[in-house]
Amino acid sequence: MKTFGLPRNMLVDFRMLSMPCAVSRKSTQALVERLDAARRGPSLDNRLVLTGSAGCGKSYLMLQLVSYSAVNDWIVLYIPRAHKLVDSSTSYFYDPRTQTYLQPTASNQILQRFLTVNKKILEKLKVSGRVTFEKRKAVDTGKSLADLINIAMSEQHLAPVIMSKVLEEIGKQERYPVLLAVDEFQALYGKTEYRNQHYEHIKSFHLSVPRLLMEYACGKKHFKRGAVIGALSSSLSQYPITRELQQALQRSAEDSERGQISDPYTKVIAGMVEYSQGLSPFEVPGKLEYAEAAALFEIWMRDKALHSAANDELFLSKYSESSGNARAFVHGGLLATQLS
Repeated sequence: MKTFGLPRNMLVDFRMLSMPCAVSRKSTQALVERLDAARRGPSLDNRLVLTGSAGCGKSYLMLQLVSYSAVNDWIVLYIPRAHKLVDSSTSYFYDPRTQTYLQPTASNQILQRFLTVNKKILEKLKVSGRVTFEKRKAVDTGKSLADLINIAMSEQHLAPVIMSKVLEEIGKQERYPVLLAVDEFQALYGKTEYRNQHYEHIKSFHLSVPRLLMEYACGKKHFKRGAVIGALSSSLSQYPITRELQQALQRSAEDSERGQISDPYTKVIAGMVEYSQGLSPFEVPGKLEYAEAAALFEIWMRDKALHSAANDELFLSKYSESSGNARAFVHGGLLATQLS
């Protein structure tokens, strides 16, 4: 996971103790079972978005799924910070041939990490057809996908085309299942910071990397074996969940009562509606179960990170104060003992 990186909140969490840790929950087991079933079917039938209240552990659950897949011979592509694909932090240029804005730097970075994590598998998989480029020698059939990705390392301007081709190739093969996991998923469906020549915000589906990821999310493209999983993040106030994505995920009645669901008179972007079709929500429980919280408490106790007497009274008080919310239990509960 050092190669792909982590969401910022998790990176801070993992520095609290002597080593990174997480607790396996019932929802972890439920999703692992769905992944095991997905390895025998197309990603078209396995497109999930992890939803739930703030701090319930969506990002941790996604990381557990990524780790499980990586050690069980899956091809894994993990995007831990999707907002970096739309915040105008990397270079881009307009391609009149595809009528999209290509992102060579972002594509190159993703391919580098993808190759590092999946190198042994990618060296075995071969290109099924001749890959042609403008102003460059073509890649012949039979070359490994690792060789194809290495071209992007030395010729960065070709990275967007190669990234699309690599995903297409791993989508065709049936030897290994594929997991595409995207955290901060809602950032792909919101307003981007990229601007065109008229200084207007560019829609995310006009940017090469977000568009490619959304094509797999909505089913326009798919893997013959595998799954596509996204996780919503409430920690990014500048990238809220959009109306189009809310509608697609059929948010809860509680959200509807708060006025967060679009009514027939609310304007939506047709392109965003198209790219959010077919997604299924997986609600992560808002509260840690008693046994799950106790396991987390025990980890902190064994690491000698609690600065108060580790007893049942302390555990129950912190569990009650946080109402079982995972982030509040750690940040406002266990971590607070270090300040007392």
